[in-house]
Amino acid sequence: MSALGWIAAAGLTALLGVTAPGPSPPPPQPPPQLDDAEVRRAVDRLDGVVESAMRRTGAPGVAVAVVHDGKVVHLKGYGVRKAGEQAAVDADTVFQLASVSKPIASTVVSGAVGVEGWSEPVAPNVPDFRLKDPWVTSQVTVADLFSHRSGLPDHAGDLLEDLGHDRAYILSHLRYEPLTPFRASYAYTNFGLTAAAQAVADEKGVPWEKLAADTLYKPAGMNSTSSRFEDYAKAANRARGHVRTGDGTWRPEFLRNPDAQSPAGGVSSTARDMATWLRLQLADGKLDGRQIIDAEALQRTHWPESVASPPNAPAGRTGFYGLGWNVSYDDQGRLRLSHTGAFAQGAHTNVTMLPGEQLGIVVLTNTSPVGVADAVALDFFDIAQTGEISRDWIPLVDALYQQEADASRSKTDYARPPADATPAKDSATYAGTYESDYYGRARVVADEGALTLELGPKPQTYRLTHYDGDTFSFRTAGENAVGLTGVTFTPDGKSFTVEYLNTEGLGTFTRTGATPR
Repeated sequence: MSALGWIAAAGLTALLGVTAPGPSPPPPQPPPQLDDAEVRRAVDRLDGVVESAMRRTGAPGVAVAVVHDGKVVHLKGYGVRKAGEQAAVDADTVFQLASVSKPIASTVVSGAVGVEGWSEPVAPNVPDFRLKDPWVTSQVTVADLFSHRSGLPDHAGDLLEDLGHDRAYILSHLRYEPLTPFRASYAYTNFGLTAAAQAVADEKGVPWEKLAADTLYKPAGMNSTSSRFEDYAKAANRARGHVRTGDGTWRPEFLRNPDAQSPAGGVSSTARDMATWLRLQLADGKLDGRQIIDAEALQRTHWPESVASPPNAPAGRTGFYGLGWNVSYDDQGRLRLSHTGAFAQGAHTNVTMLPGEQLGIVVLTNTSPVGVADAVALDFFDIAQTGEISRDWIPLVDALYQQEADASRSKTDYARPPADATPAKDSATYAGTYESDYYGRARVVADEGALTLELGPKPQTYRLTHYDGDTFSFRTAGENAVGLTGVTFTPDGKSFTVEYLNTEGLGTFTRTGATPR
């Protein structure tokens, strides 16, 4: 299949109002190129690879599983579950998977609805779900949302989750998000994928969390895996998430509850259970002689669906996204399936498979992303292929995460007001109740001259610091925190705009009562 040609055709057919063609199967895989000895060589060096990565980054805990030819050939925990304590990580320690939940969700959908279910429209099954364009709403399918080609903006809905809105609210408010061309553009969206998974669960008449357990976890014997935060939180053998402090040490400061986006980021599991899932994936849905997931439907999740990263050089390779998987082809023409998971509040995971080699690895860590999970997987495949690590992956991968985080930060240094800053108006001028169609209600409270901003359904409180004129700032919080951000009131006091909430033009709140004089 020519992916660029298919994307262009999808855009044309969308304009013509007809159904986009489905993807074609990828080319046959070349014969296996790694023998048992080469895989064993990489497995034998894993302890050193992991321990080196932990020493360099200070990561408290890691768990790794490797599957080859249907067998678990490595299963081990390293370090501790919580910094400063003695309880060790082992193969049964429960980690939050973050976005490695996505290929697990696509496994569940394959088992629940088979091949045909991927082309089912989403809107009829999810109450109040619609997108900005009514025609797109009527056409968008489970596959469209799992492959991030709906036209929704990057990470649409994530900031609503940070403010404390639940899944139903978020899915019902995606209609306010602007759209890029349907089936002709790619943008990674946790809540787009969540809407598709919710549609499948609603059609089956059960909560997503139960559908995942009944379709995959229980039949496969993945007894420590759950799509409910509650189960992770109460697990006795649990790895706490850590964030790095200013002095470089790791601290278990946050407890991230991802239930709102459970299909996209809310699974918790162990290295042992993930090894079972890898075996199932590499055996076309079969496990110990039982067909757990329909083989054809599962294979469909491995096909390229969207162009996720066009080549950035003449000799570069295109990166694709399938149904919950990153899909690529290496220099030997082998299909490579992978996904990384990352919570800024303390999780970093990676799964990578070469189906043609019947080889896969999963790496679980209990820190915000600093490159460990990805680098361990990359080192493992380097050693299997050539006997040597091709480059120092940790700084390279860590720099990409840092670049992504820095791109979200304000270009204004709110910690340094201008020397000639204009004074603010009387605090009572700004106080009042405001409303946003997208974000909901906000309040600005004046107390003895100080201003506080309240956001979210269970109000989160932020102290406003004056910057210049009618502009203030506050320090953001949550998974998508960006440091200091601006809050600018209009001179007439009728509205204000929160900078970091306004990426898509939705961050303005309008006063609901009379404007103070």
